[in-house]
Amino acid sequence: MTSITLSTIHRADGSATFTGNGYAVIATVNGPIDVQRRDELPEEAAIDVTVRPAGGVGGVRERHLESIVQKTLRHVVLVSAHPRTLIQVTLQIVASQEDHLNYGSLPQTSPYIPILPALLQASILALLSASIPLLMTLTSTLIAVKESGGLAPCPSAQDLRAATSIHALAFSSYGDLLVVESEGHFTSEKWEEVCTRAWSICHGEEEEESGSDDVSMGSQGGARLENVLRDAVRQKVVNEDKWKQSPLITAT
Repeated sequence: MTSITLSTIHRADGSATFTGNGYAVIATVNGPIDVQRRDELPEEAAIDVTVRPAGGVGGVRERHLESIVQKTLRHVVLVSAHPRTLIQVTLQIVASQEDHLNYGSLPQTSPYIPILPALLQASILALLSASIPLLMTLTSTLIAVKESGGLAPCPSAQDLRAATSIHALAFSSYGDLLVVESEGHFTSEKWEEVCTRAWSICHGEEEEESGSDDVSMGSQGGARLENVLRDAVRQKVVNEDKWKQSPLITAT
């Protein structure tokens, strides 16, 4: 089950919680804010990304994830709208299934891949919550390739343990491939199959609105991720406009 909740941290300019595939990430965004002179960019905003693990102190894996997310967001955020400022994105991993996984034939460097879609999705949702100008949005998903050659979209811990390869992909709202991270053994034909399936998961027909602050979908079906993201933002706007429907209180 995948769920989205916007504006969960009231002291941040924008925030979101994304839960799915055994991972839960809370993202906060602050900005545009003043930037130190050494980090100042004269014609665009600087983007700083911090990834905090569920437990302990961040290490090489977190620094690598920060690099991937930061480079991706630079293609998504309209950085020219706020030159010489800073946009801070903090990603706190609340729950993670990877500490209990034995990846079998996959290299030990692969555990950073399963968490990547949740980090990307939480980031874009928090940016939307903060009303940061964007060139596009994105949706991201994870797919595992089974030993039989079949695909396991939104794989469980058991699917990851038995996988011969795993793939994290992100697509823009225009349908273009923005991010791809793969690990394991696979052919070019299998990768094309993975890419096609991932695009199908991220993009699809419009579904009915859920009418809830907490937007969710099944891991193997239901609304496509793009529609889930759109419904979450639409519901946030509806909630923020409720005050307009309240009767006016006049002073006596």
